[in-house]
Formats: sequence, C-alpha cells, structure tokens
Amino acid sequence: MLVPQSARKPPSALVRMFQSRLLRKYLGRPYLLTNIWIWNHIPTSLGSWRLVRAYGVHLQSLIQMWTTRRQSVGTFFFRNRPELALLVRLLNQRREGSTLDLAVLGCSKGTEVYSISYAIRSIWPDLKVRLHALDISKEILDFAEAGVYSLRSHDGTGAPNPGYLVPGKDVSTITFRDQPSSMFERVSSEEMASMFDREGDHVTVKSRFREGITWYLGDAGDPGVVGTLGLQDIVVANRFLCHMYPKEAEACLRNLARLVKPGGYLFVSGVDLDVRSKVARELGWKPVMEMIREIHEGDISLRRDWPLGYWGLEPFDRGRNDWEMRYASVFQLVERSEGK
Repeated sequence: MLVPQSARKPPSALVRMFQSRLLRKYLGRPYLLTNIWIWNHIPTSLGSWRLVRAYGVHLQSLIQMWTTRRQSVGTFFFRNRPELALLVRLLNQRREGSTLDLAVLGCSKGTEVYSISYAIRSIWPDLKVRLHALDISKEILDFAEAGVYSLRSHDGTGAPNPGYLVPGKDVSTITFRDQPSSMFERVSSEEMASMFDREGDHVTVKSRFREGITWYLGDAGDPGVVGTLGLQDIVVANRFLCHMYPKEAEACLRNLARLVKPGGYLFVSGVDLDVRSKVARELGWKPVMEMIREIHEGDISLRRDWPLGYWGLEPFDRGRNDWEMRYASVFQLVERSEGK
C-alpha cells in the first residue's frame, strides 16, 4: 500500500548530505575509501537502524560511481527459488493447449535456462514451451547449449578456479570461470539426480530439460532483438544489467522490454535499483506484488554483497515512499513499451 503524501516524512539533512551528487563527484576516491573504512567498523548490531541503512545506500552509490564494471559469467542453478516459484504460478493463467514463449537474456552458462526448464516441466510436463536463450559470447553460448558441466575444477579439487575462456580449454575451466563458489551449491541431491546424468566428474542436463530451447548469439541492447526472437509471454533479464553503467543499462532495459507481449511479464533482477525503478515508472509498468520481498531477498549472494559490491542489493525497506516500484523484480507490461 502506498504511503499517503501527508504521512511521508522528508529526508533528514544528514540523509540529504549522503545523497548529494556534488559531494560524491568532487571528493572522489579518498572519500570513497574513507567511507568503506567507516562501514567496516560499524557494529553489525546497528545494521537494522534506518540511518545505517541510509548510509549503506549512500556508500553503494559511491561504489557504483567509482568502481569499474565488467561482465561476469558466474552463476548458480536455482539461484532465486522464490523467483522460479512465481514464474510457475503465473503459468496457472495459461489455457490448456496453449504455447508459452519465454526468453532468457544474458543466459550465461545456461544455469538459469535449465533451472527454468526444470521448474516448468516438473509441474507442467505437457505445456508447450518455446524457450529462447540469448547471450553475447559465442563461447559461453556454445558451452551452455551443450549442457555439460564439471563437478571439479581442472586442478582436481572442488574449489573454484577462475580460468580463462579460450578455445581448447576443458569443461572444468569454463564451469568454474568467475565462480566464487560451486554453481551446484543450491541444488539438492534429489534435484541433482532428476536433472542430470552423471559420468565421472561431469554432469549433463537430461534431454527432456534441453528440449524446446533455441540458443541465439546476440546483444540484448540491439534494437533488432525483437525481430530475432519475436514477442514473448515472459522475458527474463536477470543479473547482467548491473554490470553495465547506468546509461547503458537504462537503454538496454528499455530495448529488451519491447520483447514483452501486451499483458506479459518481465523478470529483471540484478540491476541498479535507481535504473530499474526509473524505467518502470516512466514506461508505466505494473509491479507484481506477490512474493515481492521473498524474491528481492531470494538470492543470498546479491544480498550478502551489499553495499560494498556494486551489484549488491540493499535491504528491503517498506518505509520508503517508492518501495513497491523500487523492490519489485517482476513487472506486468500492459501496453507495449515502445509505444510510450
């Protein structure tokens, strides 16, 4: 429920100072390093205080301004279970015999694509699903399409190994590239058995979860992506926009929203919240309130890395005036965004 205008309190002078663009711009890196030091010395017991949270938001804005961003292919199977649960619930609206068009953009190593395929086919085995997976890297896309992963890095351990994605490197090198921990750490033993065929230290996604997937090499920011993929009932654009600088991420988000059919849904997490809420507000997207907090907090790696990672997610704060738009990760697009 939105807070009435009369009940909203203006931000304090200290919070306004935290949010000052001039302060961030002219004091620069020394100011950033000083604030990181301060944050690391704030007692954890004070973490729930509103002023401390506001300070964390300010600190992350500094980090987002001054840190060099780069794309990462680190990922996990079943990365955000509430997000998958909501996606499956939305399928209750499908008519019997209908076809679902679903696109996963920035599909990386394929873990999100296969997690979605598994979640849908485990509950709706007879639903016809046309799943479109797109990524900008041919090497990563080929790896994802093969659906073969290593349980151990090439040094014979289960520890992550960054490796480099170059021709001739083995499966383990690519599996563990950019992985802070195993991509299988959120998969139960029962899911491992039902989702994969195992041979030695390698696992392969079972054929029924690879059926109906078409893999595309392309850029989500390319205006021609609509012509390539066609309009979709659901578009998933998770955890790659945060690695773009704000202007680039905003342009890409506006572009990829053109893929969504009128009345369809856009899943978009792992993006600067200011960018997402700005675009959603201007294009009139309807935030999906079901499981809003569970999905926001559903990826422990994003929440854990706030505020010192530019990709981190700030704590859910229902006290904000704009909390519904700011923290929603799923939106219904009633009208075509390109017509706005």
